Amino acid sequence: MSKIIGAVEIDRERCKGCDLCVAACPKDVLLLQPKEVNDRGYHFAFTHEPASCIGCAACAAVCPDGCITVYRMIADRG
Repeated sequence: MSKIIGAVEIDRERCKGCDLCVAACPKDVLLLQPKEVNDRGYHFAFTHEPASCIGCAACAAVCPDGCITVYRMIADRG
């Protein structure tokens, strides 16, 4: 039996830290970086719990700047 898992890729230099992706994620995969900022001075989003991603792409759908790409993969449970 296989399971769909996701992988989130965030363009941290374009991210303005609006927190919409963090709020949209049903599995609490994303957080805003609390200590680092990008070249524009924003606390950017990052994958805090990447193994929990289900590939729903809710984060990418709400990102106003198109900084997020979600990949879906099939993993064998075998």
